[in-house]
Amino acid sequence: MQALKSFLHSKALGLPALMLTAIGAAHAEPADWKIDSEHFSVVFEVEHIGYQHQIGMFRDARGMFRYDPETRELIRGRVEIEAASVFTNHDERDEHVRGEDFLDVENHRRILFEVTDFQSGDAGGVLTGDLTLLGQTHPVELDVTINKRAKYPFGHGKETLGVSARTTIERSRWGMEYAVSNNLVGDEVELRFEFEAIRQ
Repeated sequence: MQALKSFLHSKALGLPALMLTAIGAAHAEPADWKIDSEHFSVVFEVEHIGYQHQIGMFRDARGMFRYDPETRELIRGRVEIEAASVFTNHDERDEHVRGEDFLDVENHRRILFEVTDFQSGDAGGVLTGDLTLLGQTHPVELDVTINKRAKYPFGHGKETLGVSARTTIERSRWGMEYAVSNNLVGDEVELRFEFEAIRQ
């Protein structure tokens, strides 16, 4: 009888641990994350005749990805940017950037980024993907920092990731060669992404 009590007691003690393990395993499954359009900034910076670095942004972008925060495995991801939403705080310049010399938005409405790989690190990792711009696709690498993961303190109240990512590209690689040879506009363009993503 005493042996039976001891057996049942040991099982009872082990039950919470088993439940926690099961809950943890279930929670560790990959999930879809939708980038919150209200907290999504796509910023670029490019040198102008050596005097300064012109800063601009795209005001219309969206994205989703499938990610397991426990294992840090990123399975897939996609970001779409509306090229015509470019903004540099100057109307005439914005129209020029939308034209054939730069983004050619009439023929290339969207800029696309699709994930191909993610090597996780302590606070983020290196994200590899294909960037499609002006109808050409080339691989790029982004340095990613995961700023925070927690239940949102108000509003939707769902688990949310805060992410920063940066890369530098040479725009001429995508055929955007205007004003490169005479050094009026820099070839290197720094891209910066800041966003919050909501677990679905």
